[in-house]
Amino acid sequence: MSLFFSEGGSKMSTCSNISISRMPKLAREKLLTIYRKLLLIRYFEERAAELFTAGSLPGFLHVYIGEEAVAVGVCSALRDDDYITSTHRGHGHVLAKGGNPKLMMAELFGRKTGYCKGKGGSMHIADFSLGIIGANGIVGAGLPIATGVALSAKMSGKGQVVACFFGDGASNQGTFHESLNLASIWDLPIIFVCENNQYAMSTPQRYHQKVERISERASSYRMPGVTVDGNDVLAVYEATLQAADRARRGEGPTLIECLTYRKLGHYVGDPGIYRPKEEVERWMCLDPIDRFRAYLVNSGIATEAELNEIADDAAHEIDEAVRFAEESPWPDPSEAVEDVYFPTEAGKRACYA
Repeated sequence: MSLFFSEGGSKMSTCSNISISRMPKLAREKLLTIYRKLLLIRYFEERAAELFTAGSLPGFLHVYIGEEAVAVGVCSALRDDDYITSTHRGHGHVLAKGGNPKLMMAELFGRKTGYCKGKGGSMHIADFSLGIIGANGIVGAGLPIATGVALSAKMSGKGQVVACFFGDGASNQGTFHESLNLASIWDLPIIFVCENNQYAMSTPQRYHQKVERISERASSYRMPGVTVDGNDVLAVYEATLQAADRARRGEGPTLIECLTYRKLGHYVGDPGIYRPKEEVERWMCLDPIDRFRAYLVNSGIATEAELNEIADDAAHEIDEAVRFAEESPWPDPSEAVEDVYFPTEAGKRACYA
């Protein structure tokens, strides 16, 4: 069952405004890969929400449904050896950077085969081999981590950049200002990506800050600040590519504000009654997947049949991920303190002292 998208991904929005930006100079294969990643995130999150509601997943769940274009647009503009830091709403970031859906789903189930061996759950997935430094359940905590990674990247001299995802609420944290200030002073190769989904939990942006655009805050730190349509995957891609190129040239950080909207409440189970009905309906007309699908078809890049085949393939991959997770073993209680400390002999002695 799909909460927001028809089986096979063929449903088109009935809203009049499903336009998308002009096509950048991307190969057809790249555009279709972007479409598949959008769907992979959507299907993963829909299944996770269903499983959580059914009581199959422990903990809390903050899904990314509706915001997929930000993660995919950003990560599609990065190199394989670039880095990202994530948030409590981070499944989309991990999948967009190349994360394995099977290992992710197993982690959500709390199974031994998960990314964190069942110890981290939804909010702490990491894969250093893919440059995924990790998600973080503390609001704004990823900002200084990303800044430290950017310093390391600059010192390595390999031309790597860091994309740091955070929300509009996190832009009020001290870590936001400290990180932007330090990154500016040292010209660090970092892209600060603000996913402005209009609400910090249940508080609308207009209630928690005076600025209309969070990108305005970039001027305080002498870095470029740009606001883009976060539900237009190509607009996000283009902005990120420009910021990444700038960072690789040694010209320092950029702040990108992506205007987007989550289709569900802050967490699965949150009814979202604090959001006006008219506002929700308006944003539902801007679904990033509907818009990109319409663009691909209307531009002659792909047919409906080709896109349906991609959607079926993505849905099958998520089915396999759920099956893998359900069949995976639980971690043994004796493993609870493993991987907590760096595995040195001194660390082992300290752990068991």
